[in-house]
Amino acid sequence: MGRAERMTMRLDLSTEARLEEARLTTRRHFLRHCSLGLGAVYLAGLGDPAWSASGPGAVDLTNPLIPRPPQFAPRAKRVIYLHMAGAPSQLEMFDYKPKLMELDGQRCPDSLLAGRKFAFIRGVPTMLGPQYEMKQYGQSGAWVSEVLPDFAKVVDDVCFVKSMYTGEINHAPAQLFVHTGAPRLGRPSLGSWVVYGLGSENQNLPGFIVLVSGGHAPDAGKSVFGSGFLPSVYQGVQCRSHGDPILYVTNPDGVSRDERRQALDTLNALNRKQLAEVGDPETLARIAQYELAFRMQVSVPDVMDIEKEPAYIHEMYGTEPGQESLANNCLLARRLVERGVRFVQLFDWGWDSHGASEKEALNSGFKRQCRVMNKAVSALITDLKQRGLLQDTLVVWGGEFGRTPMQENRGGVINKFVGRDHHPEAFTIFLAGGGIKPGISYGETDDLGYTIVRDPVHVHDLQATILDRLGFDHTKLTYDYLGRPFRLTDVEGKVVRSILA
Repeated sequence: MGRAERMTMRLDLSTEARLEEARLTTRRHFLRHCSLGLGAVYLAGLGDPAWSASGPGAVDLTNPLIPRPPQFAPRAKRVIYLHMAGAPSQLEMFDYKPKLMELDGQRCPDSLLAGRKFAFIRGVPTMLGPQYEMKQYGQSGAWVSEVLPDFAKVVDDVCFVKSMYTGEINHAPAQLFVHTGAPRLGRPSLGSWVVYGLGSENQNLPGFIVLVSGGHAPDAGKSVFGSGFLPSVYQGVQCRSHGDPILYVTNPDGVSRDERRQALDTLNALNRKQLAEVGDPETLARIAQYELAFRMQVSVPDVMDIEKEPAYIHEMYGTEPGQESLANNCLLARRLVERGVRFVQLFDWGWDSHGASEKEALNSGFKRQCRVMNKAVSALITDLKQRGLLQDTLVVWGGEFGRTPMQENRGGVINKFVGRDHHPEAFTIFLAGGGIKPGISYGETDDLGYTIVRDPVHVHDLQATILDRLGFDHTKLTYDYLGRPFRLTDVEGKVVRSILA
């Protein structure tokens, strides 16, 4: 082979390598790495944000879950968020409205219907009085329903927000809005933002764990605990109450732990080769996830084994080991935060009380839901407090919206069972621990529980307040995506200072 032929071959190989590199380079990578590209010019004009993927708080994806300091001194180190999927009726639980009882069965005034949109109500419905009695409890004098007798004992540890509102009227978009800050798919969830900002205190467990009860996933699916455009290592990891806590956490028959280690080392070598060729940071996240999964084979079965708990704890929570239940998940939540998990998300399905069936009736299915929640959630708050964990663990409870003061009349005909329609304009949540002022009720609705008359709190305000308790200015916890910094609260949200301890 002559010199000219050898030169031609080298040029061909070099050209092929450059073409392969160009094929593997996405538009996003080009804009990120091209020093004269529009993306670089734009980002250079932004300056260094206080905490972002490109600023001083940038995350090292070779160890993405390592604990990181917040922007300022936090009052909470971790979060347990209990979401009652389907939206529980505030009028049967915490928002006392004697006037509504007086109007029970009467024709709904036209003033309550004009210009309003409902998910199912058609024509003119009748008013529906509260289905359960309420009394005041504790030094705070909080109103609590008769179906929540255990919860009535912990009201002085709780802050009620009775003036929540949202812009979404249907379950899936409303759940997305509460947990991701947007009613559409693709945005990171609250738990993902928290772990992105703070990392995790336990490197052998995921920083964000999800527990589901009620037999169904949330209406919005796994997107409510997804990582969106954040690296996938920050997405919620769903655990199960029975069987393998996480699917495939156990090695297949005939595969030893040493063999698993060897296979993982080989896989990591291939991923690092791809990283060198492509430069995609998601590859680093993938390597970190495989390593975490290997460590979880030992740590997860231990933490998820609630049978180790003493008998009095099972009695307090109402747990049944091996079952999928809110009670089991509340106990698991305590065990997880006790071991340093940063964010635990509980979804309990079955709170959609339209009255279209016995299961959805306020005086039947809803009562059964309350009975379980009453014991389990009360036990969780009590247990955290007794162990000294409540002071730096923020507990949040609520749904995606509220329920109407009118009886639902689907298709213009009163439902066979007692129920209420979706109501985004007013609902109740409660918070406890983590630097939240205990024993207070914030905000107020009118005599019918229909509109907010004092101290409205938007979903973005709640998100901003949660991040504040964790030590973050919600406007500065950002991630650069599609050419601009994104945040959980979009361009809205303000911290509700009046409920802070």
